[in-house]
Amino acid sequence: QVQPVESGGGLVQAGGSLRLSCAASGGTFSRHAMGWFRQAPGKEREAVAAISNSGATYYADSAKGRFTISRDNAKITAYLQMNSLKPEDTAVYYCAAKETVYGGIFLLRAQYEYWGQGTQVTVSS
Repeated sequence: QVQPVESGGGLVQAGGSLRLSCAASGGTFSRHAMGWFRQAPGKEREAVAAISNSGATYYADSAKGRFTISRDNAKITAYLQMNSLKPEDTAVYYCAAKETVYGGIFLLRAQYEYWGQGTQVTVSS
């Protein structure tokens, strides 16, 4: 089974950029749809972006125009490039994987089978 491991979080000033990585070893990465979620203190975990195993993408309204999700199957890694960061982007960011034979983009937390431990992103004003 795939085991996602996130990296790349940190502290950044508003307007700055970060690139999160999600290395997903232990399974056939190309057969998994991937998603990035985030959870701020006191809030529900929410989908930020998702990518199908064929590369189709989805972005939450809060991420459109600022974040880019991508994947490199050869490196078994998914990425979330975050630009123009805002203080309200502060959260723990989680990577998730779902095995799928038929493809598709998955937006619900319950649809994902495998989760990383999360990486903290803090945006200062």
